Amino acid sequence: MRTKRSQPAQRKPRADAQRNRERILEVAKGGFTRSGANASLDDIAKQAGVGPGTLYRHFPTREELLQAVYRSEMEKLAAAGRKFTQSMPPIEALRAWLLLFVDAIETKQIIAPALNTLIGDHKKVFAASYARIHQAIHALVKRAVKSGDIRKDLNSADLLRALVGFANLSTSPDWPQSARRLVDILITGSRPMN
Repeated sequence: MRTKRSQPAQRKPRADAQRNRERILEVAKGGFTRSGANASLDDIAKQAGVGPGTLYRHFPTREELLQAVYRSEMEKLAAAGRKFTQSMPPIEALRAWLLLFVDAIETKQIIAPALNTLIGDHKKVFAASYARIHQAIHALVKRAVKSGDIRKDLNSADLLRALVGFANLSTSPDWPQSARRLVDILITGSRPMN
C-alpha cells in the first residue's frame, strides 16, 4: 500500500533570524532613502549589526532587498489600518492611516526608480501590495461613514488618488509636509455637510 508523502511543513524562521531580517530591512530603507539603488550593501549589513553573509542569505540580490523593503513598508501600512481600527476612534484612525500613507508614498518614490533600473517588470512588485492598501483604506472609510464622521458618498480611492496625485505633481523636497497638511484638508472636506 502506498502512503502519500506529505510536503514538509515550512518552518517559521528562528526569532534571531527574523530580528536580523527586520533590522536589515529597516537599515536598508534608510540607506536607499539616502543613496538610492546604489546604497552600499556592505554598509547596510554593518549598520544592521550583521555580517554580509547574513544579509546575502536573506536577500541574495540587491533587487530582492529593494523588493523586500517595499513589501515590508506596504505590509506595515496595511497592518496599521487594523491596529488603528482597534485602538482609535474612526476619524482619528483614518487620519493617522492617511499620514502613514504619505510616508509610504515617499518610500515608493525612492524605491520605484531603483526597481525600474534593476528589473524589467516592476509592476508585479507593486500590484500585490495595492489590494492590501485598498482593503485597509476601504475598511477605515467604511467605519468612519458608519460612525457619521465621514460623508456617505466618499469613495476611499479618492483619498488615495488625491495624495498620490499631489506627490506626483510636487517637485519641492518638502512635499511630504505639504501632503500631511493635505490630509487634514481632505478629512475636513470629507465631513458630512449639515
